[in-house]
Amino acid sequence: MRLTIRTNLAARVLMYCAVNGRDLVRTSDIAADCNASTNHVARVVQQLQAEGFIETLRGRTGGIRLAKPASGISIGAVFRLFETDIPFAECFDPDNNTCPLVSVCRLRGYVVRALEAFYHELDMVTLDDLVRGNCGLQDLLAAGGRLSGGCSRTAGPA
Repeated sequence: MRLTIRTNLAARVLMYCAVNGRDLVRTSDIAADCNASTNHVARVVQQLQAEGFIETLRGRTGGIRLAKPASGISIGAVFRLFETDIPFAECFDPDNNTCPLVSVCRLRGYVVRALEAFYHELDMVTLDDLVRGNCGLQDLLAAGGRLSGGCSRTAGPA
């Protein structure tokens, strides 16, 4: 299994916003600090905003920030948002499936259960779990270096 670039960018955007708390951050800064295309980050930001994960403020002094506490953002929900458009395999796409085995194949059922287990695990992880006590992440993503050196090492599972 491989996550899409958009899912990866969504996680980066949310972690960036979480590290920077209630401060507004710019999409261009996220793109630069996360080694991503500003265009791709902007599209991900649009989708995250439409789904209520982040809020955006327009204008010269505008930017983005989390719309709710990091502890209330499920990573499973974020991954589902970005991964559901792309079928895991051909047989999961009713419009384009040409597999002749679909009516007798047992593999599909096992894959469905594996995907459910994957998302179940991610449902139990919050954005806060990813950033709280992660001093290295905070040093990398603190906008303008504001938070550098002030991290409390209360780490969660690796």
